[in-house]
Amino acid sequence: MGQGDEASAMEVDEKKSDNQEQIVPKFSINVLQLLKSAQLQHGLRHRDYTRYRRYCTARLRRLCKSLKFTHGRGKYTRRAINESTITDVRFLHVVLYRAERAWSHAMEKRQLPDGPNSHQRIYLLGRLRKAVKWATLFAQLCAIKGDRRTSLEAEQDQSWPAALINFRRARDVYEKLGKIGDTENQVLCRERVEELEPSIRYCLHKVGELNIQSSELLDSGKGPAMDLLNAKLEAFMNEEKSQQAATLTEFTWLGHKFPVNNAKTRVSILKARELEKDIDNSGSDSLTPDRKLNLFEKIFTAYHDARSSIRNDLATAGNAERVKDELNGLDKAVSAVLGHRTIERNQVLVKIAKSKFDKHRVDKGEKGTQPEELVRLYDLLIQNTSDLSDLVSSGRDSNPEEVAFSEECTLKGLTFRAKRCFYLAKSYSLAGKRAEAYALFCHSRSLADTAVKRLQTPNSNDKVLMEDLKALVDDCRVCSCIEHATGIMEEEKAPKDLSKGVSSISLSKPAKKPERFLVEKLDVYESAVGDPTSKVAPSIEQFPPPFQAVPCNPIVQDIAFGSIEFPSLENRMKKSKKGILSRLWG
Repeated sequence: MGQGDEASAMEVDEKKSDNQEQIVPKFSINVLQLLKSAQLQHGLRHRDYTRYRRYCTARLRRLCKSLKFTHGRGKYTRRAINESTITDVRFLHVVLYRAERAWSHAMEKRQLPDGPNSHQRIYLLGRLRKAVKWATLFAQLCAIKGDRRTSLEAEQDQSWPAALINFRRARDVYEKLGKIGDTENQVLCRERVEELEPSIRYCLHKVGELNIQSSELLDSGKGPAMDLLNAKLEAFMNEEKSQQAATLTEFTWLGHKFPVNNAKTRVSILKARELEKDIDNSGSDSLTPDRKLNLFEKIFTAYHDARSSIRNDLATAGNAERVKDELNGLDKAVSAVLGHRTIERNQVLVKIAKSKFDKHRVDKGEKGTQPEELVRLYDLLIQNTSDLSDLVSSGRDSNPEEVAFSEECTLKGLTFRAKRCFYLAKSYSLAGKRAEAYALFCHSRSLADTAVKRLQTPNSNDKVLMEDLKALVDDCRVCSCIEHATGIMEEEKAPKDLSKGVSSISLSKPAKKPERFLVEKLDVYESAVGDPTSKVAPSIEQFPPPFQAVPCNPIVQDIAFGSIEFPSLENRMKKSKKGILSRLWG
């Protein structure tokens, strides 16, 4: 009896376990592929978070209707999703898309033109908390209802050390998942690993294990997965800048000190100064030209924002003359710094164009910069230095620093004029105009000599510019000698070429070689391309065809017709009957 009871109990347990396996199925979701395809197909390829949020809302509506998981008609009745509710994999989709909808709504508020205000920022943080809530629920449900792959792909972030652990764990998981499955799944996993690396670096920076600059963190990654991290980074950097901006009370420029009272102006100027440190403190080879140009664009944006805030303050200053004078001086100083940085940016463009120009001279097969492009860039630099010099010297009373800066701008303008003249001479040389090129090379050399003489003063210490001008003088001397020699050779060679051309002139037309068409040479093999030495395309047949003699029909003269006597037919003709009147009047 005991053994029978134990056997029956074992059978009951087996039946229960089988029923539990049937009741609690394990669902599988390829979370990465699902989200990646949905984000790229519905707006996030172009950072359109509004479109993606609307897609998530429509997707949730369709899922709830198909699952009959609506919240009542008329009166809203909330229906929670828990472990017992999930009988279909689509319930997990509902939780996932709710998290995506809340996250995309927060990102949409963050991308407002003027930035989120205080109320919108509170709402944004609320939507992010809601996204974290749904993501946490999704991770919990996947751990219970999902298979191992699905539970591994559901990740969460609560604190910096925990986030670092989870990010590293997620990276390890995706590296392992990238070694199995089809090719598309492996590519997606590798892309996710690359997107997780900047997040890991940021967590290491926050924990204190990695010391890197915030500007490097902002440029460390791209993609939809980086948007939340970039939002945190920008908020963190803005908070630090706001704290540092409280200490920025004055803007110093060429011996003048201007008070900065507007908080927005302080933050913009502080942001521009931090970006300037990245350019000034880095070596010549540590930053690529593209990276420098990107930093210059950010500097220009910051200074333009500062000027906009200053001019708004000027519009609301009223009749306070002292405040207006201070704001006008600050606007002039910021504009001067902006002009100086514009000259530096254009010099970077000139350096890039020169490298391509020199490379094209060495490697003829590669497309390089034309001299006209360098002439255009130097035109911009001449205009920039002229505007900056006029701006600095526009004040009533100029201090020695302003005078020295104005003279420096004039000297730079003279240098740019000499270089512009040099490349303009290069352009004429390539066009074969030797006399114009020689005159321009000589003029460029005289301008460079004048600039060198101005630099040879006790107060000037710009050795780099001095070496550059001396190299320009040497290049002008060499190029002018080459143009002079080439012009003389061409002038000596011109009469010989002319006499050779005149001797070859003939008054009679040259006899044309009779052309044979392909139709006439059907018995001889010849390529349809024709004679390789001939530039004329081969002809199949003459068109229009020539006239040919055609035999005409013979002319027949019927001379026997007049000699034939035909019989009379009057007896066969019908006679007409005449009436009484016709008989009388015949």
